[in-house]
Order: sequence, then structure tokens, then C-alpha cells
Amino acid sequence: QGKFTLLRDTRTDGSFLVHHFLSFYLRAGCKVCFVALLQSFSHYNIVAQKLGVNLTAAKERGQLVFLEGLKSCLDLVFGEEEEQPGQPSPLRFLSESTSDLRALFDFVRVSLTAPDSDAWKGPVLLVDDLSVLLSLGATPVAVLDFIHYCRVCLCSQLQGNVVVLVHSSEDSEDEENELVVNSLCHHSDLILWAEGLTTGFCKDVHGQVR
Repeated sequence: QGKFTLLRDTRTDGSFLVHHFLSFYLRAGCKVCFVALLQSFSHYNIVAQKLGVNLTAAKERGQLVFLEGLKSCLDLVFGEEEEQPGQPSPLRFLSESTSDLRALFDFVRVSLTAPDSDAWKGPVLLVDDLSVLLSLGATPVAVLDFIHYCRVCLCSQLQGNVVVLVHSSEDSEDEENELVVNSLCHHSDLILWAEGLTTGFCKDVHGQVR
């Protein structure tokens, strides 16, 4: 409880770690807010079923709050998303001149402090993956502020956990992404780093986790 876990991948796909933590926390009876920016709900649900977890059932019983970032982005860009009064879109920064992620934080906070949250064990925020926010136009400062407030709210106040996946590359020219990755490394309680093989491809071994 109260831990910030950073999932980092280089030269390989670290999404298997996201699927592991998602199924682990749902089986443990935790309330999970999943900010999914990389894949659709159906993708995560298919993988979860192979791991013995039904995401649709978890949503229906109120254990899982799922933000489908891909769909929300398209709806905002094409103006198909209708905002409810007092409930702005979590990704509204896409349609604004500023890269303020306050609406996304409010979505996370409200989701994990809802009245029915007491029926579950500690709250968990899962983000896949944080690098997408930078690609969508958010600044490194805005992304780091978002994670900071999530850590304060969940890890300190609610004694929950935060798990975030980021992509990184040792020879990357994306300075903004590397700034975010390095900053998060300094503030995380645990780093799981998935790396591809440096010596080439192998039939049986794809990389290592350290």
C-alpha cells in the first residue's frame, strides 16, 4: 500500500506487465481506475480473460473504472463526445490551448473516492501508457504534475497504489519523454524495467526484466 510502481520498457513491449498488474489487483479485490491510452477495452478484456479475469463483469460490479483513451480522443477531435454539466471530458486538454491535465486527475480522484469505493480494498491507478499523453500534446511539466497529484491523493491520503507504464529508448531523440522517464525514476518506489536483447533476436528469449 502507498507505493508508486514504474513500468519501463526499452526495445521491447512491456504491456505484459500492465496485464499482470491489472489482473492481480482485480483478483485481490482492489478498486481499480484504468487510464488506457494505448489499446481498446476489447483488447484488454481478451487478454484479461486469458488470465482468468473478466473486465466487463468488473465494470458492472463497480470494481473497475475504465477510461478508453482512444475512443475519447476521437470523440473529442470530431466533436462527438457530449460533456455532462459539471463533468468535463478527462482528456479535454486536446481541445484547449493549454495542456492542463486537471480534468484527468479529477476523473481519477472521483472514480476512486466514490461512495461504493469502501466496498473494495485499497484504490489503484493504472496508466497505459504515460508517453501517449506527450504525443497528444501535453507538456512534460503537466504530465509530471498529474502524476505528482495522483501520488499524493492515492499513495499518501488513500494508502493506495499507482502503477504507470512509460516507453523509453537509450538513443531516443525525444527529450521530453526522456525527461519524464528520468523524473519518474527518481520518485518511484519500485522500477520494473523490461529490456529487449542487445545482441539480436532469439527464438526462446525475448529480453529481460530488472
